[in-house]
Amino acid sequence: MSQLDYIDQQIISALKADARKAYSKIAEDLKISNSLVHQRIKKMKDDGVIKKADLILDEKKIGYNTKSYVGIRLKEARHSAQVVGFLEKIPEIKECNYVSGKYALFALIYAKDNDHLRKILYNQIHEIDGVAGTDSFICFTTNFNRSIPVISEAQ
Repeated sequence: MSQLDYIDQQIISALKADARKAYSKIAEDLKISNSLVHQRIKKMKDDGVIKKADLILDEKKIGYNTKSYVGIRLKEARHSAQVVGFLEKIPEIKECNYVSGKYALFALIYAKDNDHLRKILYNQIHEIDGVAGTDSFICFTTNFNRSIPVISEAQ
């Protein structure tokens, strides 16, 4: 991992607050040159520190009223890569992670309603060869969702 200095941290903070903020405005706010902002952002992108700027939608406002975390058990560990490949094709699955414990995988699913979630589980996920079962955890509300903080050199 590349070390992020104070300027990098300040640029990231500005972009986290508003990813569409003009580089020239960031430069003005930080009292540095516009070209330095461009260079630093390019370097952070090249190093993989900044992956992408993303559009964040309000799921409920576009019709996804059920949010569920789903633990997925596998018949055997050797099925994991194949199962992940099939899960990746289901558009309602926003995130999928390998985890330790009772489940092999943990997925975040958005559905229109509980019936839609049931169809995703029973008609798609349970049909994948290698899936032994699932447990669903309905999310009533998200209290907060944020990016992780930037680790400073002093920490």
